[in-house]
Amino acid sequence: MLIRFPTDIPASEITSESVWHKRRALIAAAGLAGVGLGGVAQAARAAVAASGATAAGPASLAAAQAAMAQATLNAAFSTDEARTDYEAVTSYNNFYEFGVNKDSPKRQAGALQTRPWTVRVEGEVLKPRTFDIDDLLKLAPLEERIYRLRCVEAWSMVVPWVGYSLSHLLRQVEPTGQAAYVTFETVMQPEAMPGLRYPVLEWPYTEGLRLDEAMHPLTLLAFGLYGKVLPNQNGAPLRLAVPWKYGFKSAKSLVTIRLVRERPMTSWMKSAPHEYGFYANVNPDVAHPRWSQANERRIGEGGLFTPRRNTLPFNGYGEQVASLYQGMDLQANY
Repeated sequence: MLIRFPTDIPASEITSESVWHKRRALIAAAGLAGVGLGGVAQAARAAVAASGATAAGPASLAAAQAAMAQATLNAAFSTDEARTDYEAVTSYNNFYEFGVNKDSPKRQAGALQTRPWTVRVEGEVLKPRTFDIDDLLKLAPLEERIYRLRCVEAWSMVVPWVGYSLSHLLRQVEPTGQAAYVTFETVMQPEAMPGLRYPVLEWPYTEGLRLDEAMHPLTLLAFGLYGKVLPNQNGAPLRLAVPWKYGFKSAKSLVTIRLVRERPMTSWMKSAPHEYGFYANVNPDVAHPRWSQANERRIGEGGLFTPRRNTLPFNGYGEQVASLYQGMDLQANY
């Protein structure tokens, strides 16, 4: 499957960072009790409560939004690089279940149903369990982490995610001594995901990590970005953010997490194993068969003729994660 190269996003379509900061300050000041719409929000919550579906509708989303706004910045895990603007982050996406163009997810993802939502964690664990999304939001303190995101297509962003380390969730189910890898499976909602009609990949979308990678504190279970709940096109209601790997490793809209003994075959490995390996660590010295990975274009940063940035090993996170791959041939284990 040919991954398309990016095109520029006009500056007129991008929300300025200053506007985002003002918006976030307003949300925090309001405590999100109504975001200036207290009567409407209270009426919505009352209607949902009367229906007996509190955890499945607007009240659940309102609570999630309140939690996003209250997340605290984890400066130790955050870059000080300029954030990519909200409009760019939410309108330039790869999410093939909604189509293969960069604007397809934003155009098509509105029908994705994110409430009710559960995630099954199973496999080589002592305590398999199904988690409701609202329970997951309360499992650990939410943090804002500003991560670099590097796509395998040689473009990049800087995204302020909201979530917590995946390890908090995995410890709840107690991995067995036989667990060596973790697989992640994306939801299938054929009525909402027109891309599922086409064999672009083998559905459902599946990704995987080694268990030590999954347990690394940088591996984020993300529920939001820019102080808001995740937009559907960005992988609502929860996704991975693994900043030292190419973006396709960060599976979206998760419904199943399975701990296994053997290394899994992921969707992209099945589709094009000579192009997409299991590890997919950002590596400027290992070219994709069809393009160089030595540099990248930062989305929203000028036009096509803006100088490209040099790509950093492990996307700049080598100090934290290089030890995971000590002694490995990173040319062979791409």
